[in-house]
Amino acid sequence: MAKKVRRKIEEEEPAFEFPVFDEAAFASKEFELTYGLAWAGGLTLLMGVLSWVLSVSGFYWYVVFPIGVVLLAASPFIIGKLRSQSSIYTKGDWAGLMALEFFGWLALWFVLQSLSPHAI
Repeated sequence: MAKKVRRKIEEEEPAFEFPVFDEAAFASKEFELTYGLAWAGGLTLLMGVLSWVLSVSGFYWYVVFPIGVVLLAASPFIIGKLRSQSSIYTKGDWAGLMALEFFGWLALWFVLQSLSPHAI
């Protein structure tokens, strides 16, 4: 059998090169996401307190819950109007903000309802 010719490893080019990392673009997007997160947190507090006030006022949960869901669905549009640079958010960024709002809203609403002296 004939021997295979070995090529020198040093002569071969690397198969993959990492692209140049743009630190400025990365940092600006992260700062913008931080502002979006702050707005989402503020909307979460507003939704939780509003749901609690409506619950204490005598509205049943099946009236209050859809109001919160409508506010949750409107939150990307509200944040989009408040932050002009929110167009750089990806679908995953919006999904994370909405998940934070949803679970934060429910948690705050339930905690305030439990601590309320008017709780049934």
